[in-house]
Formats: sequence, C-alpha cells, structure tokens
Amino acid sequence: MQQGAFDPSAPAAGIAGARNPAGLEPLPLALPTVEERAVLPGGFRAGGTVAGIKPSGRPDLAIIATLREPAAAAAVFTRNQVVAAPIRVSRTHLSATEIGGGGRFGWADAIVATSGSANAATGADGDADEAEICKAVAAALQTRAERTLAMSTGVIGLRLPVAKVRDGIDRLVPQLSAADAGLEAVARAMMTTDTKIKLATTTLELPGRDGAPVRVTVSGIAKGVGMIHPRMATMLSVILTDAAVAPDTLYGLLTPIVQRTWNQLSVDGDTSTNDTVFLLASGAAGSARVATASGEAAILGRAIEAVARSLARQQAADGEGASTLITCQVSGAADDHDARAIARSVVSSSLLKAAVHGRDPNWGRVASAAGNARLPDEELLVAAGLHQTEATPRAGRRPDFDLELLRIAIAGTPVFDGAPLPFDRDAVRKAMDAPEVLIRLDLGLGGGSGEAFGCDLTEQYVIENAEYTT
Repeated sequence: MQQGAFDPSAPAAGIAGARNPAGLEPLPLALPTVEERAVLPGGFRAGGTVAGIKPSGRPDLAIIATLREPAAAAAVFTRNQVVAAPIRVSRTHLSATEIGGGGRFGWADAIVATSGSANAATGADGDADEAEICKAVAAALQTRAERTLAMSTGVIGLRLPVAKVRDGIDRLVPQLSAADAGLEAVARAMMTTDTKIKLATTTLELPGRDGAPVRVTVSGIAKGVGMIHPRMATMLSVILTDAAVAPDTLYGLLTPIVQRTWNQLSVDGDTSTNDTVFLLASGAAGSARVATASGEAAILGRAIEAVARSLARQQAADGEGASTLITCQVSGAADDHDARAIARSVVSSSLLKAAVHGRDPNWGRVASAAGNARLPDEELLVAAGLHQTEATPRAGRRPDFDLELLRIAIAGTPVFDGAPLPFDRDAVRKAMDAPEVLIRLDLGLGGGSGEAFGCDLTEQYVIENAEYTT
C-alpha cells in the first residue's frame, strides 16, 4: 500500500470506528499497489550531479538515458501561453523522430533535466541554450540531438549557464548507472522548493514475445510543490517502463491519465511555464508489443495511472508550506467529468484550504466551492476521453448539481444531507488534525465519480513565495 493512500476496505483518515453511517466511505481504488521507492526499469541508466546552476550547491543536473535502442516516448506539456525553451525544443525533437506525432510522441535516447533556472521567457537565446545542452548530451552519449528531450525548472527569466551545464554533462554521463540509486539521484537533482523526493513504482505481468508472462516495471519520479493548479499541474515528471509499446499507444494511455491525476492537483491556483510529463518505454522486459485498445494496454494503463496518482498525491502533501494533504472524492455525479470538476473546485478553494489549516469543519465552504465548479475547456475534455461532439457543448459549463440531494462528510463525519446535520464540532476538529483530511461528497444524480488532491494554505506558503527569487 502506498504511503498516504486510502485503503478501500478501511475507514477514511479521521474516522474513528466502522463504516460511515451516511454511506460516504472512501471511493474504492481499482489500481495496483504502489511503493514509494526508486526502481529503475530495464533498458535505462540514470544519474544526477551538481553543475553549479543553483547558488546553494545542491544537485541541479540529471540525465536518464537508454542502454541500447531508443525508447518510445510520449509527452504532455503546459497549456500556459508562456512556454519555456525546454518544451519548445522537446516538441521539435519529438516531431523530428515521429513525423505524425505532432510534437506529442516519438523516440528518445535521453532526457536531460536542469533545476535552478526555468529557462522560460528568455527569448531566442534561451532556445539556443537548450538546443546546445541537448547537443552536448547527444555528443557525450554518442547519440543524436533530436532524440534528446529536455526539462528545466526554477526561476522564470534566468538563462542557463551553458558552459557549467556542458561540463556537468561530461562528468555525469560516464557515471550514469542502471541501478535504482541512479533514478533516485535524478529525482533529487530535479528538486527546487520540494522538501521530499517523489518516487513511485509498481509491477505487472504482460505476455512475453513467446506468449509466456513476463514481469514489467513502471516507475516514476516527480518534482513540483508550488505554482500547481489544473491544466497540467506545475511540475516535472518522468515515468519509465520496460514494456514494449509504440509511441502513439503510449500517448493514448498518458493523456487521459494526466486528466485524472495531475489535472486534479492544486496547491495554489497558479499554473507554470515548464509543466512536463514524459512517459518512456524501453521494451527491455521482453514483453510482446502492447497494442492500442487491447487488454494488455488496459493493464499497463492502470499501472501507469497508479504511479501518476501516487506522485500527484505526494506533490500535494509536500505543497509549499503545507501541513495537510486534502483529498476530495465525489460520487453520485451525472458522469465522471462532472465529478472531477467538482472535486477539483473544492481542493482549489483558498477558503477551504485555510479552513483545513485551521481544523475548521466549515462545510459551507465545501458546498460553495462545489456549486462554483465548471468543467474544463474542450481540449481537456477530449483528452479525458469525451468525444469532440459532446465536449464542445459541455466545455466550461456547470456540472449537474442539486443542493437538496448533496451530501457532505468531513474527515469521516456527515455534516450535510440536503440541509445541515448536527455533529460534534470538536470531535471533527480533532479528526482533521491529521496528515490527510478526506472531504467526501455525493451528488445523488448518477454513477459518476472522481477525486482531486490539494493541501492546506499556510503562513509558510506566503513566506516561501515572498522570498523565492532571493
């Protein structure tokens, strides 16, 4: 069981006793078990080092490279109109390796990640810097620059010190390791205001090339605890697997998973310029190639989603200044899209975040945030699996909602059922004094369900961001 995740067979965080009498138990989790540790799948090597980008002298350069053949790659990037140089370069490189991929999927020999400078809003010089770094990685690995993908994180408007980064690449490449510690080193080098590394891994079985089952690994790392809000939460993440999957199939798996995980994550209501998720498949496990829309694709997709969900939860729990992970689960919606929109609205509410920090069971803020919900734009609805003809009229509209049917529980205690319920406020405050608080809603309208993740809003968040560039 992954740390901090709910167990569908157990009471929710903060519930003392058995099942919730109002029927608002935690939603069942139909995903594989995830461990929060670094496991590097076959076919990859990795490592991190200090290049001198960060004034602190902490690790700030990382590389993940394939051992032999290029890996299939898929990506989801920020939807901010200010797009950082590493994203522009990565899109160009993906397009060059898979013409039909449109910069969304292709092939890669390596990912290079830098932290300390976002290399965003740096103009043509920033683009040239990122391209030069990719060339340096390819030269050191004896591969091709167009098969190198890039990620950067840090202060917007700062250019990368290319000479320092190039020297760091030359030192790091000979040290890249196929051991698990290499992947953990990458996760550490990506950190900025994170206080903890984010790691997740799971395993599954897929048919091998000869038909016999083979063990496949899916592992991920992530960074990002501020400037995080739906439309791709502000973050960098890499998910690796040793399954054999074509790039377009990978992309088809990744995009709806992002909608159900990272686009359901909010720390502070801001989105960034550098948001990136890369999903790479090496094929080193010896599995048969996973076909699009097959049973094997569904099994692999659940494993990828389990890793992504774990990483998103870890990011919310480590939100800047945060002390409490907030999970909002919604059932009884007209469909899953409505449920996710309402859950996302609740965890995004600054008033609700402040109430959780103060251990105040203020259900009115939950109800108000739910009533303010709106579905995302057309592009995100399509990415989540809705057909274009249905996404167009639904984009941006309010979810189906009836206050008289709404039920709310906070930390396991029913507080609203079409009208206020009597409850022991002191007992609920005590139950909220926990690492995770579950806000549970049922709309009474249908079979749709969804969840979202956030964190409390604290004084420390203001302090950290008031002093960020200094």
